[in-house]
Amino acid sequence: MNDREAVDILRNESEEFRTLETEHLTLERTLDEMNKRKHLTPEEEMERKTIQKQKLAKKDRMAELLRLKCKG
Repeated sequence: MNDREAVDILRNESEEFRTLETEHLTLERTLDEMNKRKHLTPEEEMERKTIQKQKLAKKDRMAELLRLKCKG
């Protein structure tokens, strides 16, 4: 099974994967909007960094689920 097939299966079978994917996309859109601004306040910059970390954590968990699916 290739990665694309495993992702499709996970989307159908795993509520956790679907939730992570949706949240990751939402965070990505938020970051895109923040990155369009020329200047961010210090608070916004901290928020941006927090969002980046959350996004990465979700991506890492999705990759872990994908690895587990491909193994099994």
